[in-house]
Amino acid sequence: MTIDPALLEHLRAFDTPTICNALEIVAPERRGHGYSVRPFVCPFPDLRPICGFARTATIRARLPAALPAAEAKAQRLRYYEYVAAGPRPTVVVIQDLDDQPGYGAFWGEVNTAIHRGLGCLGCVTNGSIRDLGAIDPEFQLLAGSIGPSHAFVHVEAFGIAVDVHGMLVHHGDIVHADRHGAVVIPEAALPRLPEAIELCIRREAPILAAARSPDFSIAKLREAMAAAEEIH
Repeated sequence: MTIDPALLEHLRAFDTPTICNALEIVAPERRGHGYSVRPFVCPFPDLRPICGFARTATIRARLPAALPAAEAKAQRLRYYEYVAAGPRPTVVVIQDLDDQPGYGAFWGEVNTAIHRGLGCLGCVTNGSIRDLGAIDPEFQLLAGSIGPSHAFVHVEAFGIAVDVHGMLVHHGDIVHADRHGAVVIPEAALPRLPEAIELCIRREAPILAAARSPDFSIAKLREAMAAAEEIH
């Protein structure tokens, strides 16, 4: 299936909870999984949502890489080549494998600049971030923690399945994320999402209008809920 970048851009107009609501309509079997289930640190909560193709990797930071220095450098370059390849935009999803995730930060001023230059909109990680005053303010970051050092952080592997805060992500998955968290959008659901989003908004409208009215009551709530059920 060819995915129109314009569709991904359209989905950025809606927050991640709205995407989850719409998925409940078009992919009800996904209601209980496929999204993050623990909170993230989000230094730029006012940034609009991101939506793109997943680039996945695992990292460690507590101990130095087992590879000799030259091989470790080559591994890092291969990782960047991987991030740059394939369709854009991308969202990097990195699982920190240390027993204490976030011991060393992979994300800071340098890596955010590199990744944005390679077509990445942001990252989702259970690891740590740093350099909050120097990182690109247009690069969205969802992280497990904030820390001062990168310690011995290095890429262990990439292009593999990762689990970040309960969300399983494979290479190439479509990931939508904002300050609330992240969700994987099944490829088959993508074409139906805009219509489902519009339906969710229309169904909520009568309930919200009633709840915000000065004469709101249980009777009016009952009427509004009945009206919402008739919207298809």
